[in-house]
Amino acid sequence: MKKEKKKTAGIIIRIAVIVLLVLLLLPLAANAAVTGIYGKRIDTAPDNEKFDCILILGARVFDDGSVSAMLEDRLDRGIELYFAGVSNKILVSGDHGTEGYDEVNAMKAYCVDRGVPSEDVFMDHAGFSTYESVVRAKEVFLCESVMIVSQKYHLFRALYIACSIGLYAYGASAAKTVYAGNKYREAREFLARVKDIGSVIFRPSPSYLGEPIPIYENGNVTNDK
Repeated sequence: MKKEKKKTAGIIIRIAVIVLLVLLLLPLAANAAVTGIYGKRIDTAPDNEKFDCILILGARVFDDGSVSAMLEDRLDRGIELYFAGVSNKILVSGDHGTEGYDEVNAMKAYCVDRGVPSEDVFMDHAGFSTYESVVRAKEVFLCESVMIVSQKYHLFRALYIACSIGLYAYGASAAKTVYAGNKYREAREFLARVKDIGSVIFRPSPSYLGEPIPIYENGNVTNDK
C-alpha cells in the first residue's frame, strides 16, 4: 500500500513539474516568436513605400499638457516620417477616456506646433491599449497599411497585432533614449505579448468602435476642442 502511495505521489510530482515547465516555456516561446518574426519589420520598410497613415502610439502626458520624454521621441519620429513622405496622414492614438486625462489632443498639438497641417492629423480618442489602437486604425479609420511608431521593444507586439488582423504594417523605432523604469517596462511588455496573442486569437471588440472616420478625409473631424 505504501509503495502504491509513493508511486502515485511520484507521478503527481512529475506531472506537476511538466505542467510548470510548460507554463514557463510557453511565454518564452511566444516572446521569441513575436520578436523574431516581427523584428524584421522594424526600420526595414521598402524605400519610397507609401502608407495610409503613420500611427503614433500614445504614452504618458502630464497635467499641464506636456508630453513625456518617451512620447516626445515617438512624436518626433512620426513627424520626421511625415515630412519624408512616408504618409500624408498621421493618426495619434491614445487614452482620452476622461476629461481629466487626454493624450491625443496633446499629441496633435505637438504635431501641429511643428508644422504638420491640422487637417493631416487624426486623433483616436479611444486608443486605450496597443490592441485597441491597432484594431481601430483598421476598423474605424479604414486603414489598410500603417507605419507604426513607438519604441522598439513595443513595436514587436504592435506589428504582430497589425499583421495578424490583416494590415500591411512596418514599424519605425523612436530614438533610443534611456527612460526611467525601462526594466519594469520591458518585463511588463514580456507579459503583454503573451496577453495579446490571446487577443489576436479571440478578437475581443475594442471598448468603442462607432462610425467610420476614413483616414483619407480631413483630420479636423476628430477635433473635440
